[in-house]
Amino acid sequence: MTATTSTTTTTGRYAPKPGAAPLSRMIAAQAVLETKMLLRNGEQLLLTVVIPTLLLVLFSSVDIVDTGAGKAVDFLAPGILALAVMSTAFTGQAIATGFERRYGVLKRLASSPLPRWGLMTAKTASVLVTEILQVILLTVIAFALGWSPHGNPAAVLLLLVLGTAAFSGLGLLMAGTLKAEATLAAANLVFLLLLVGGGVIVPLDKFPSGAQDVLGLLPVSALSDGLRDVLQHGAGTPWGDLGILAVWAVAGLAAAGTFFRWE
Repeated sequence: MTATTSTTTTTGRYAPKPGAAPLSRMIAAQAVLETKMLLRNGEQLLLTVVIPTLLLVLFSSVDIVDTGAGKAVDFLAPGILALAVMSTAFTGQAIATGFERRYGVLKRLASSPLPRWGLMTAKTASVLVTEILQVILLTVIAFALGWSPHGNPAAVLLLLVLGTAAFSGLGLLMAGTLKAEATLAAANLVFLLLLVGGGVIVPLDKFPSGAQDVLGLLPVSALSDGLRDVLQHGAGTPWGDLGILAVWAVAGLAAAGTFFRWE
């Protein structure tokens, strides 16, 4: 007797679902990529980490600028934190985005499933991650130099967030309207001018009274003065400085959204 065994092979059914990944996952992946690219760029690290650190250590250790009564680091630390925000959200982002636009990177990304606003969200998230690292590093160094901060952490956080929004809008506006070489020159020039005249290292009361009124309306001045009021003097929420930053943030982001050219 011959036994016959019948074998039945079952083939599974696969139903492919072509399409983009969830939007949140795309934004997160792009934000991670943007952060890695930023941290690998030596020129950007010079702007975002080395220069603020050197300025904090140098001017806190050597009596070069009259910062008023009290320890120099108590005056300088808030201003250097404002400078760090400006270097990342404005200068670094403007230069990087300007050259991405020149080389056609933004044009290709704009044709991907990631929407344009999602790309800008990812860039903003990358800026915030970098700023967190900056703030931690500069805070540790400032404490080592004898810094004694005061005030409400919530007010400090609000100032940093609004400052980031203001500088980010201005940086994207510059990167999206000027050529890459012009953006590189203009962003570095603005960085140097605001470093000197924005109340970061030199107190605004050292300038003529007429210039003080104008300089006080700059975003870096509002950010550094607001941080100084809270962290050095223990003041409450600096609504005036927050108002200035909010106006810059709304105007800058609206202008960037209107005039930004992807090619």
